[in-house]
Amino acid sequence: MFELPGGKTRGPEGFAAAAVRELAEETGLIADPADAHVVSMLADDSHGTPRLTAVVRITGWSGRLANPEPDKFDRWEFFDLHALACAGDVFVPAASALDAVWPGVIPDLPPVVSYPLAAEQPPVLGEPAEAVRLRQAMAQMVIDGGWAPSEPVQGALRTVPRHRFAPEAPLTDAYDGGDRAVITRRDRTGTAISSVSAAWLQADMIEHLRLAPGAIVFEAGSGGYNAELIAHVTAPGGRVVTVDIDPWVVRRTRRFLTEAGSGRVTAVESDAALGAPGHLVPRGGFDASMITYNCWDIALAWREQLAEGGRLVLPLEMGGYTRAVTFERRGEVLHARHFTYCGFVRDRGQHAHAVSVVSLLGGRLTLRFYDGAIAETAGLEEALRGRRHEVATGVTMVGANSYFGSLQLYAATTLPAFCRLAAHQEPDEGVTGIAKDRDAPAIVGDASLAYLIYIQTKDGDSPQGKTWEWVVHAFGEQGPELAERLVATVRAWDRHIRADDNDLHADPVLTVHPAGTPDDALPAGAVLDKEHCRLVFRWPGRDAVLPGPVERPVADIVTEGV
Repeated sequence: MFELPGGKTRGPEGFAAAAVRELAEETGLIADPADAHVVSMLADDSHGTPRLTAVVRITGWSGRLANPEPDKFDRWEFFDLHALACAGDVFVPAASALDAVWPGVIPDLPPVVSYPLAAEQPPVLGEPAEAVRLRQAMAQMVIDGGWAPSEPVQGALRTVPRHRFAPEAPLTDAYDGGDRAVITRRDRTGTAISSVSAAWLQADMIEHLRLAPGAIVFEAGSGGYNAELIAHVTAPGGRVVTVDIDPWVVRRTRRFLTEAGSGRVTAVESDAALGAPGHLVPRGGFDASMITYNCWDIALAWREQLAEGGRLVLPLEMGGYTRAVTFERRGEVLHARHFTYCGFVRDRGQHAHAVSVVSLLGGRLTLRFYDGAIAETAGLEEALRGRRHEVATGVTMVGANSYFGSLQLYAATTLPAFCRLAAHQEPDEGVTGIAKDRDAPAIVGDASLAYLIYIQTKDGDSPQGKTWEWVVHAFGEQGPELAERLVATVRAWDRHIRADDNDLHADPVLTVHPAGTPDDALPAGAVLDKEHCRLVFRWPGRDAVLPGPVERPVADIVTEGV
């Protein structure tokens, strides 16, 4: 059983002084009472007896670790924070004390009532040399990837201690410079609901905010590290208001900001879709705002609390595909300035969206409608048992790293009755050819559907020697007509959107207008309606006439919360 140094006060002795004394008596380490800070009071019970524990954080000490009381303890050891979860049994009050300072380092603790103290506590300085080395390597990897071209963002990556905001992760995971996010909280199903995002993506989104020194920034979705990156970029006078709906996340964020923060980040517990509390909104609005979770819609408060000309960066879902879109406010309209392919944890607030799902063939297939009206699906199962119509598009991909995210977004925002067809069985066991647990862009008509997949047409010894072709499969009487619409879409993408360089695919001109804006007040383009806004997409080459939509009735639907 592992334990922390501790004990009881003597007479009028204060908690901090008692902690310093007990530390010396039990471990031989010497601390100055000025370096001892009471961070929380914990209330629980032991076998029916009420218990009140003061948690004292000692930030500096000297001496050599010893065991002056061998009759009470076997030995004392130092542990890395990330190793505590698998170190063995920890005495419950000690584990609760550790959780009060570093929430999340020991999972599955019994409930305890915690009263964090409002008294100011200085940041805790110092870090392992390995953390410094790994941070510099991570920063250089992000910089070399072109994600952090500006000196302020580069400096933030090299300076802000990422590991202090993910203490449960090994240093190598905390400072992974690739696509890895550090998951910090999961729900009961194991789904990630809070994380420290990949460093390159954080850098990219902050770069596109175009922050100036002294900027005041709103962040939706807390954790601490991203907010401190922003605070560093906007130093010395800038500040950040970060809002999260999860009390545990906010408590954790506040603790880590106290331990390793700049003092210029304020963490608030609230539904971030409501924006920041009024007293924290600067006159004229925030200079910039950054949303760090997937958004199906754009909250009114995010536009209303943004200064004219200010930038809003958020991961926006369109047809179920997510892009980190940089918007600039011009009056009541948001104008898109940049798109980045990404993925984030989902919204859990009042704007969380339920995806409409239709199950087919006993659950072996599902249709997922992310936006717009839901097509009548009666007769689809019978169609799926019939002949499959196939049309090759003539559009190919060479090499393993060909980017087709722009095709997905192009189809999702221009095709009526767009949905995604997911398979839940192996391709050779089903009728679609879609890989198990993957999905394909699809459109639905009257007892008919068509979907888009790619098949390998040429093998080779190297990735560059392999070729795939986009092919449309369709079922039902209207299948051939639906297939032609998908084929035309792929060919239009190939002519007008696609580029040889994956980074040079064309983006749409996207504007976001308030919900209720009349059609005749919108610019020309494909309209995607959300609850609180209307998105208008203008893609290159869309002056060409594509096959028209197939008429279809509207059906009742079943929703699946995500």
